[in-house]
Amino acid sequence: MIIQPVSEHLAKHEERVELEAVENALGQNSRLAHLLRYLCEKCLNGEDDQLTEFNIATEVLGRSKTVFDPGEDSIVRVEAHRLRKRLKEFYEGAAKDHPVHISIPLGTYVPSFTRPASETLTPGSSPPGIPGHVAGISSPAGAAIGQQRRREPGSSAAFLWLRRPRNWFALLAVVLLGSGAIFYTISRLHPRAQIASRAGSPAAIAAPPTGLVGVPAPAAVPLRLLAGYSGPPETDSANEVWNADRYFHGGGPWRRSDASVARTSDFLLFEHWRSGDFSYDIPLQPGVYELHLYFVASEASSDSLRSFAVRINGALVLSGFDINSDAMGENIADERIFRDVSPAADGMLHVSFANERVAPQINALEVLPGIPHKQLPIRLIMQSTPYTDHNGQSWHPDDYFLNGWLSDQREEIPGSSDPDLFSTERYGHFSYAIPVDTRDRYTLILHFVERYFGEQNGGGAGSRVFRVMCNGEVLLDNFDIYKEAGSLHVLTKTFYHLKPSAQGKLNLTFEPIRNSATVSGIEVLDESQ
Repeated sequence: MIIQPVSEHLAKHEERVELEAVENALGQNSRLAHLLRYLCEKCLNGEDDQLTEFNIATEVLGRSKTVFDPGEDSIVRVEAHRLRKRLKEFYEGAAKDHPVHISIPLGTYVPSFTRPASETLTPGSSPPGIPGHVAGISSPAGAAIGQQRRREPGSSAAFLWLRRPRNWFALLAVVLLGSGAIFYTISRLHPRAQIASRAGSPAAIAAPPTGLVGVPAPAAVPLRLLAGYSGPPETDSANEVWNADRYFHGGGPWRRSDASVARTSDFLLFEHWRSGDFSYDIPLQPGVYELHLYFVASEASSDSLRSFAVRINGALVLSGFDINSDAMGENIADERIFRDVSPAADGMLHVSFANERVAPQINALEVLPGIPHKQLPIRLIMQSTPYTDHNGQSWHPDDYFLNGWLSDQREEIPGSSDPDLFSTERYGHFSYAIPVDTRDRYTLILHFVERYFGEQNGGGAGSRVFRVMCNGEVLLDNFDIYKEAGSLHVLTKTFYHLKPSAQGKLNLTFEPIRNSATVSGIEVLDESQ
């Protein structure tokens, strides 16, 4: 087989494109697609040594780390055999002309990326049988680029030596020592070099700060990560930017099916996830932060014990955590909030996820500048775009809801400092599950406007009546906006000392008694001092 020459950057791009194509052919939410994604991501990230039968079984195939025995359970070998067969069929069929082929060689779980022979040679490429001539340059480096990027085990002792991550550190140390010796010699011989070294070279000035040797620079906060995602930044409904996954160790990335997700206005947060036993080590400046974790369960489970644990800096914060139970169903967005989070002594925020009865998973993480001993305020308006009021307070687009309808017509509210703030509504029979830290008590502020019933259409008092409950407690009963405030006037109701549910939620229910319930704005304020 003749291997086409290709640059390292282009090669990685082509391999990821091919991985997406094979995933689509296998069915992106299928077990084989998940297995292929895990194997390829480990390989492309240089983590081939983690592709063991035990890791694959427990991080991909849902086996428990406490009971899995590869001698008695052959699930990994069976699924790998199925995957090899499907890949062979794929490339013998319509994909035979793809520029990259993916295979899982026998005797290993490390995938191989190969480039079949091209009938027509491009200018400057290697002629058949003469490896190493890339773009007219003959060199060992050219030969390495021209050959297969992921060789099968046993291809050469030097290549296997280089594939071990710890050997790279030894090689790097030799290169640095050699470079230092050369620089010292030159600086002694050339006075101009001495002047440049004292003044600081442009390269040194432009280098990004990294803190101590081997310690990454602190992350910019707010930090928003889409777990398992490796593409360009995405922007949510509040115009906040979410970045590709980073700072993780272990686990594997997956991609969800096209199933919709309830209780969110930002589906992009739940399109990917990281699964398995994994952790995040996020470098942060000293200080107080607020951590938000986002989850969704893709399918219902007949197993009542599908739980995992979450730790922050070693302290257990979620035990026996079951996404289905927490969110009250599959394909429902779930968010957990933790205030007073700070980096550990090593300057890192450590968030770890461990298997109890099922492989852990997470869809997104968010780190925000915090307020000591108090959760950040939550302000929602029943609109599809964010809003900043005259006090400089930010209001997030409608979120955390289930059922009801969002009005598509605005009604300017006269006599208000912000006439557009409560100009729309959610109406019908609906609920909100607003996430909060479980340790505190909260003030809830609800903003209402009677936008429809009034003298202009023959309505009036008694035309709209409904009740509002929080975690089963009735806050408002037989509530009539028009009776208290008339038409197109903001009516605000405030409730104190509300206790969240065990799942860290203020569950608000808006239940019609006559015609639809309605709300135009919701605020949640932490009462901690």
